[in-house]
Amino acid sequence: MDKQANWWKEAVVYQIYPKSFYDSNQDGIGDIRGIIEKLPYLADLGITMLWICPIFSSPMVDNGYDISDFKGIQEEFGTMDDVNQLIEVADSYHIKIILDLVVNHTSDQHPWFQAALSNPDSPYRKYYIFKEGKKGQVPNNWRSIFGGSVWEKVANEDNMYYFHTFDKRQPDLNWENSILRQEIYDMVNWWLAKGIAGFRIDSITFIKKDQDYENAPVDGADGLASVKHKGRNRPGIEVFLQELNEKTFQHFDCVTVGEAPGVTYAEYDQFIGETGYFDMIFDFHYADIDVENGSEWFRQRDWKVSELTELLKISQEELQKNGWGANFLENHDQPRSLSKYIRDPKFQNNIGATALGTLFFFLRGTPFIYQGQEIGMVNAKRETIDAFDDVSSIDNYKRALLEGYSKKEALHFVNLRSRDNSRTPFQWDDRPFAGFSTVEPWLDLAQVSSTITLKNQLTDSTSVYHYYKHMIALRNHSSYSQTLIYGKINFKMVHPEVVCYQRKADKTVTIYVNLSSKTIDIDLPSEALYLLSNYSTSKNGRLAPYQALVLEER
Repeated sequence: MDKQANWWKEAVVYQIYPKSFYDSNQDGIGDIRGIIEKLPYLADLGITMLWICPIFSSPMVDNGYDISDFKGIQEEFGTMDDVNQLIEVADSYHIKIILDLVVNHTSDQHPWFQAALSNPDSPYRKYYIFKEGKKGQVPNNWRSIFGGSVWEKVANEDNMYYFHTFDKRQPDLNWENSILRQEIYDMVNWWLAKGIAGFRIDSITFIKKDQDYENAPVDGADGLASVKHKGRNRPGIEVFLQELNEKTFQHFDCVTVGEAPGVTYAEYDQFIGETGYFDMIFDFHYADIDVENGSEWFRQRDWKVSELTELLKISQEELQKNGWGANFLENHDQPRSLSKYIRDPKFQNNIGATALGTLFFFLRGTPFIYQGQEIGMVNAKRETIDAFDDVSSIDNYKRALLEGYSKKEALHFVNLRSRDNSRTPFQWDDRPFAGFSTVEPWLDLAQVSSTITLKNQLTDSTSVYHYYKHMIALRNHSSYSQTLIYGKINFKMVHPEVVCYQRKADKTVTIYVNLSSKTIDIDLPSEALYLLSNYSTSKNGRLAPYQALVLEER
């Protein structure tokens, strides 16, 4: 299949967490028909592609990332007929649909795993990773991403364990098994033939484990070692990824976006180059600037704007050198960007939201907008650990306590970083339950001002929503599109607390973002046309607190 057109480079992607987007049948849970109802809104915003988080059959231990049937639709979300209609109606609005591809693991309720448990001689046991214990203990000292051992004891078998990188109810698939791999490829091709435009590929760098399964150096108070040492982006993974590409994606004019933590910049040419495994990948180097690593939230770190600038610079230069990137501020695994990157509470509002929007939206690569980001939604604050739904939040709380932090400190870390922060229901209007539903939602809304609703922002020309519309129009529907989509990127140091970069093709466009709460004097070009600003007035040579400027240099 000829994929040279690279249509996805010009896309504007909107990520939907279906459980929290819009509830069409008033049961407190968002659904597929809710997405269909809101397609006119998304089209008017300027969206051309939707990434929809898992809608497959699942016991919802990890909110759909524990799949029990790759070709089934979770009942609370709708039916396969709803999916077919979504694809068809979205196409009428010139919007493409991509889904999550979760193939590192399944749910423990998947028929394959149930067969593997019920009969040690079943061929399905080889679809997963089973090992005997050592001297009455688990096979090794690896820690799962969600805390605790990666090994879970098999009931009714004296010395047998199964492997899980994530929750114990998410057993890992055994990619060493060629029969299992072919099952996956058949499923991928089935979905692509149905008419979806591609996949965001979940946790794909975990599919290869070191086959010695030996202990790794202990790195926590729990006496365990992160599975990342010997179970993430390991030698030999290239064989699996190349085969996946050759057996599936290459046969369709589709787009693939890899969630590829652990990939070094030196490996980018393999992952997104001309013959790379994926069309683009997410880079987490800058997204995890506030923590030492993205799975241990209690390891907080302070950071400076100059550090963020440098991380963005390196990321963009490597992406530009090797291929194409998927740029983002938020997703379903990240807290709200306003609460994370804007540390002065006075500017956790439309000024801060539009500054951040400008910062990421004009980077080289395809922009991904997470639902609610375009109206400036912020983190929720929960008073007890029992108020959290997210399994990773609960495990991080327990890990923090193990590391010696108090309950108050542990709760603080979780509130800062919880995945529940981005999973609160979308705030459509100022009715009870924010117009998401007429009944109590599955997850409490964020505690926010009623002004952070789409309804109120539609009629406010200075709102975050209208600013996002302007950004999309400037990137995709103006005489600057060639520059802002395909132009080369170059970072400029103008001040330690100002992020500045330039896009250059047929025109030269420079972006300035003051990420501080003070006014900063800088040298602006003497001849420039101001294209966009998040302040109604601008003073030459001065950037107001959290001011963003987009200008054409003449």
